[in-house]
Amino acid sequence: MTLKDSILGFLIIFLWGINFVVIAWGLEGMPPLLMGACRFLLVALIGSLFIKPPKMPWKWLLAYGLTLGFGQFAFLFSAMAFGMPAGLASLVLQSQALFTLLFAALLLKEGISPQQLLAMLIACIGLYLVAGGESSQASAMTTLGFILTLAAAMCWGLGNIVNRTINKRGYQANLGLVIWSAWIPPIPFLLASYYFEGGEAIREALFNIQLTTFAALLYLAVAATIIGYSLWSYLLGRYPAAQIAPLTLAVPVVGLAAAGYFLDEVINLQQWLGIVLVMSGLVLNVTGGQLLVFVKKKFSDKKQAETFD
Repeated sequence: MTLKDSILGFLIIFLWGINFVVIAWGLEGMPPLLMGACRFLLVALIGSLFIKPPKMPWKWLLAYGLTLGFGQFAFLFSAMAFGMPAGLASLVLQSQALFTLLFAALLLKEGISPQQLLAMLIACIGLYLVAGGESSQASAMTTLGFILTLAAAMCWGLGNIVNRTINKRGYQANLGLVIWSAWIPPIPFLLASYYFEGGEAIREALFNIQLTTFAALLYLAVAATIIGYSLWSYLLGRYPAAQIAPLTLAVPVVGLAAAGYFLDEVINLQQWLGIVLVMSGLVLNVTGGQLLVFVKKKFSDKKQAETFD
């Protein structure tokens, strides 16, 4: 990877890592479901001016928009509104990799390798430790917040299956899909907001919107979504997916560091142990096959050297 592209990769990690702190700031002035509607409406309005619509049936935009758009962020925003710290949210959301494996096995009949099973077990133990740890009052995690974040990760995993199916059907799951599918989530978001948050809360938030809330929405729409996914699509177009995908493993590192710096979130020893296990499971899931090939090669080379001796 060239120096320029490496810098772009680090920029993506930063944009997506700081994203969770920005969500927390935005939720201070707007209910979560309404914020989700505004975020995707901005993505659609701004992005559609520059990006052509993808050439695929609308049913795939609908499936993508409802899973990776509405489902994921309705649960994530609600989780953070109901007590999920931003830093831990950035980590727990990465359990989408585990849900992707499970859904791929159930829906696409794809096999799960032994190292992937081991990775899932390690990550699940880590999530259990994260959920069971008692944080300081400034970063206390609620059970509801944790469960809702897992639900967001589940929707992300299901969306990955939609993404994979789109590619298998011969269509391009690229930035155009991200932008034009953003027209879909505002509808269920607004309906859910009106039902759960109420018309009065919606009017209050919109008519008295704060500058920090509007800035947070712009960041989520322009920086995290349009710019972030534009750069992601650019890198995927130049390098193998296996080289680019592991970059997302660094997102929770930035998320945890940013939450500690900007939001004074403190994580206890048990949760740090859980974080290490989750990250180890995710790394094993991404590099497990390569690691196994490397170990086998080293073992084979050693046996050959002993034979020659």
